[in-house]
Order: sequence, then C-alpha cells, then structure tokens
Amino acid sequence: MLIKILLTVIFLCVTIAVGIYSRKQASSVEGFVLGGRSVGPWLTAFAFGTSYFSAVVFVGYAGQFGWKYGMSASWIGIGNAVIGSLLAWLVLGRRTKMMTQHIQSRTMPDFFGTRFADEKLRVVASIIAFVFLIPYTAGVYMGISKLFEMGFGIPYEYCAFIMALLTALYVILGGYKATAINDFIQGIIMLFGITTIIAVVLNNQGGLTEALHKMGEAVPTAHDLEDPSGLFANFQPGDFASWLGPNPLSLLGVVVLTSLGTWGLPQMVGKFYSITDEAAIRRGTIISTIFAFVVAGGCYFLGGFGRLFPEPAFNEVTHKYAYDSIVPSMLETLPDILIALVVLLVLSASMSTLASLVLTSSSTMTLDLIYRDKKSKAGEVEEGQINDQVAEKIERRKVIVMRVLIVFFIVLSLMIALNPPQFIAQLMGISWGALAGAFLAPFMLGLYWKGVTKAAVWACFIWGVGITVVNMLMHNAILNPIDCGAVAMVGGFIVVFIVSLVTPKMKKEAVNQIFECYKKP
Repeated sequence: MLIKILLTVIFLCVTIAVGIYSRKQASSVEGFVLGGRSVGPWLTAFAFGTSYFSAVVFVGYAGQFGWKYGMSASWIGIGNAVIGSLLAWLVLGRRTKMMTQHIQSRTMPDFFGTRFADEKLRVVASIIAFVFLIPYTAGVYMGISKLFEMGFGIPYEYCAFIMALLTALYVILGGYKATAINDFIQGIIMLFGITTIIAVVLNNQGGLTEALHKMGEAVPTAHDLEDPSGLFANFQPGDFASWLGPNPLSLLGVVVLTSLGTWGLPQMVGKFYSITDEAAIRRGTIISTIFAFVVAGGCYFLGGFGRLFPEPAFNEVTHKYAYDSIVPSMLETLPDILIALVVLLVLSASMSTLASLVLTSSSTMTLDLIYRDKKSKAGEVEEGQINDQVAEKIERRKVIVMRVLIVFFIVLSLMIALNPPQFIAQLMGISWGALAGAFLAPFMLGLYWKGVTKAAVWACFIWGVGITVVNMLMHNAILNPIDCGAVAMVGGFIVVFIVSLVTPKMKKEAVNQIFECYKKP
C-alpha cells in the first residue's frame, strides 16, 4: 500500500507542477485553448492518443467486448489504430489545420458557423457538444474509480471526487499546453503499463499458447445464451479463440463506433488545430498510430482473456453482467507493485481524457455561446474600433469564464457519475453516437467538398442527435447504444450528400475564398 500511495502521489504532484509551469502560456484565449497553435508532433500525437484511450476503453470496453467476442476483440484495437488514428491523421490532419487557421476557427462549432456562414449552426453545435460530452465524462469517472476501489480500497465516490479536483486544478492553471505536456507523460506510463501487465497476466495463465488453448475451450454461459440480442445464437466451439469470434457483424459495429467516431469528436479534432505545421503532422501521424497499436491493441487483447477468470456478477433484474468488473478482477491477483502500475496507467488515461473533455466543453461554451466574435465572410475577426488595451481585457475575461465553466462541467459530470444510469460502454456509445453522428459527416465533407450546404449540416445535426435520443428514450429498443452510434455516423454521410444535392448552394465566391487556404504552400 505504501508503494501504491507513494507512486500515485508523485504522479499527481508532477501533473500539478506541469500546470504551474504552463500557466504563463495560458493567459490568452489562443494560448489557453490551442497552446498558441505551436504544439509539436510528439505532444500532439500523445495528446490525441491519451484523449482517445481512457478508463472507458481499458475497464469498460475491454472488459465488455473481450467477454462478448473473445480474442477477436483485438480487431477493435487494430481498427482504432488504423482507422481511428492513422486514417484520421491522413484524411483530417492537414486540411483541418489549414482551413481552421485560415478562417480563424478555434472550436468545431466555430468551424461550422464560419465555414457555412451561419451563426445559428455555431450556437446549436456548441449546445450539442456541451450536452453530449457529459455522459462520456461520467463514463471516464466510473472507469478510474472502479480501479481505485480495487487497488486502494477507497470508495468509488471519493475516487471520482479526487480525480475531478486534481484534473480541474492543472487544466485551470495551464490550459491546453499543460494538458498536452501531461498527456505526453501519461502516455509513456500507458505504453509501459499495458505491455507489462499483458506479459504478467499471460504468464500467470501458463503463457500465450496455453491461454489461447484455454480460450478455445471456453463456451457461452447460461446467462450469455439468455441475451435477447442473440449474440451467441450461432456459436461454434472455439469461437472465443477464433479470428472473427462468435458474431462478426456485431463486432464490426463496435469497430466502426470506436474507430470512426474520433473523426467527429470536438476534443479529438481540436488536436489538429494546435499542431505547428505540415511536417509535424506527418511525424505525428506515425507516432499516434504506433501509440494506438500498443495501447488500444493491448487493452482489447488483454480483455479477450476475460473468460479465463471468475464469471462476473449477473443482475437478474437487468439481465446484464457487471462488465465493468471484469478487467479489475483480472488484475486483483497481481503483485502490489503491478497494481500500482495499473492504477497509474488508468489514472493517466482517464485524467488526460477528462482534461481534454472539460477544456473542449468550456472553450466551446465561452467562445461560441457567451462571447461570439463577429466574423467577416473570409473568417477574420472584426475588431472594429477596439484598442489593444480593451481587447486584452476582453481576452482575460474570456479565459476567466472558461476556467469557471471547467469547474461547472466537472461538477455536472461528477453528479452523473455518482448515480450512473448505464454501464461505461453504453454511456460512451450515447456520447460518441450523438456527437460523431451529428458532426462527422458535415465536418469532414466540409473540408473537402465545396458543395456541402447549410441545410445538409442542419439535417445531419437532427439525424445524429435525433436517432441517439429517440433510441435512448425507447430504452434502446431500436438498437443497442453501440450499434446505434455506428448507424448514426455512417448514415450522416448519406444525409449530407443527398440533402446537399437538392438544397440551395452557398455563394460560390465565399466558398472559393475559404478553400484558397489549400493553395498556399
């Protein structure tokens, strides 16, 4: 216990020290939100990866999907690395950096408002972002708190409160730069932690070959067969050790949600706003992809062995397993030093994701709802007759408001986490489904295609949020939250394309002026 407490205290002291170190660069809006748009490839790549993979993945998704799909759950991690990281950087990185800098956009709602010349889009997008980032944040609290309960014996509520307080402290102090530096430190812990834990867990099962042999003999339990979704209806012996698992189609839905979803999440895309230049984007692409292969691939690979450990508790009322307890139960027998490493690993992943979420939410509310800069058609901020002294005062005021909203957002999500309505994976599915379903298609197509119309963006907002909310209100009677999120994302492209073909186009001169940025060296 002394070792665990000592390592955790050292880690937390370092994160606060980074916040204090970065505070001078967080005095302006540009510095607080985007790190002055001068963050290098290593910090950006690690910030992208650590914001992507949190306790939601390590505890919630790895446990639930490892139990359901066995070793084939590893495809989720591979999809996260190839689609969620590599292709995201290749497709979105350069164009996002260039266009958002050209139109002076600081947030994703700001992009919609300026790119499509509609302030109402900006306002509605900011409300969607604020509302649906909350369940995701609640899921992050749940994941880390369950690990702390296992490792330290500290009640769930205290864990969630302590993490919220410390994350708020370093984000408020240092803004995006503090978040990025801490993400780098936390990312290194995650890389070392996941590889070490996998090696030890497999060794305790007699090695990789023996563990795979045991998985080949695993079969669905009686409770699995009661699942109304029919996930194991066509189960064949050895499916839990096979490449495609017991239900490849259901597995594909998870891969789509967790991989393609990053392309439309404000806190993920925002990383491309802040990177220095194209050369940094190329390096960041490689670093981020390798990071995702190790961390995401490792998490789902580890979760795939969940059936070799005691069966999780089953709720006779909800007819659901306690999926969030699967990974903690796999780690309970580890030596104290490794449990301390696990706690640090998940604490690192969770605090980085939480910091990214609260910073995105507070900046969106401040810049897109409370203080909305009036822009010309080219995207330049219209300063009017404001002198430098007044402008500086307004900048300071915006930063103060963002810091206050960070506290508000953390408290609100903490209240949900203390009385959670769903499992971690379902909370994340609702959040990712609504956000990426609404934002992914219009954002990505808006970077590439001049023909996207305002009406198409509105239609996609309605589609993404509508299908998620209706499904949630019907208690997931249409689809489970994971599959619903995947349908929302993919369907958004169809909605934007069709509506853009049949609705009035934007003024050609204004669109051409925005796309001029890609002609610059």
